[in-house]
Amino acid sequence: MKRIITIIIVLVVIGGLSYPKVKPWLSSSGEEQVSANSGGNNLLEVEAVEMDYETIDDEIFSSGTIQANEVVELSAEASGIITDIYFEEGREVQEGDLLLKINDSELQAQKQRAEFRMALAEQREERQRRLLERGGISQEDYDATLNEVNVLRSEIQLINAQIDKTEIRAPFSGVIGLKYVSVGSYIGPNTRIASLQEVDPIKIDFSVPERYISRVNVGDEILYSVQGVDSTFSGEVYAIEPRINTETRTLQIRAISENDDQLLYPGAFANITLILDEINDALMVPTISIIPGLNSQKVFVASDGVVEERIIRSGIRNSQKVQVIEGIEQGDIVLTTGLLQVRPGMEVNITEITKSTEI
Repeated sequence: MKRIITIIIVLVVIGGLSYPKVKPWLSSSGEEQVSANSGGNNLLEVEAVEMDYETIDDEIFSSGTIQANEVVELSAEASGIITDIYFEEGREVQEGDLLLKINDSELQAQKQRAEFRMALAEQREERQRRLLERGGISQEDYDATLNEVNVLRSEIQLINAQIDKTEIRAPFSGVIGLKYVSVGSYIGPNTRIASLQEVDPIKIDFSVPERYISRVNVGDEILYSVQGVDSTFSGEVYAIEPRINTETRTLQIRAISENDDQLLYPGAFANITLILDEINDALMVPTISIIPGLNSQKVFVASDGVVEERIIRSGIRNSQKVQVIEGIEQGDIVLTTGLLQVRPGMEVNITEITKSTEI
């Protein structure tokens, strides 16, 4: 009996395992419904941008230093005691203005003596010239007197040149800095007196990497800003160093800019944008739309709701967008979301389209 019962149980178990399993929640109609739901009704929802031309600037960002257009440390050619100071610290002066005077009383006395001697010599030369015309003296005597007059004139010119060295005049119009001497001070050629700077216009010195050497030209525009002034200023490149700095591998550039309001001070740090070119028909895609590959870049474009893959060549970049030189055209719809899920030939549902110029 036990054997018979065991055989029956084994047969029942084997029959149960071999019977086809049927999911109780599926019927023939249910299978058709699942098949229907897996069809094209549930499309992937994505967002996109419509490409349109816009104007962009090809720019280089750098930093530099504000420099005075002209700057000089005032110094004296002669040594002596200061008798007068005619400038005020921090004030403007004009070219040729007398700024400082050194005692020249000894030179003035020498000049006065030479002038008296020359006046006497000129009178004697005049008398001898009349005598020479009448044959009263020889030509040799007259020439000696005339030579004496010429020597005295040269002596006076020399004294005047020495007197000029006791005066310091402004070599150009500008602003005087702080003074470091006072009336009564004894100064010499190495004594620091004050600085004179021409601050309108001003210069901006900066550098760019050597790879841009063929793209930078005299006349290029720059935009720059400095700390403490809530304004952006413009300038123009006017000089380029004709050699590369071998230590930094950079090209030194100098620009010039107006400073009518004197808001810019020499020595200030400047953040500079050098505008190399202006592109009026640029197609700019958001950076998130670009999918990098091993040797290429691509974007997904929707055409009549179907995804296409486009290999592109990029150009200028900024903080949000990248210029596309080849691969897309004006009016193309470029996907910005769902990039990991979409595949070429796949249908998508575009929920929002934004103009590329509005980003």
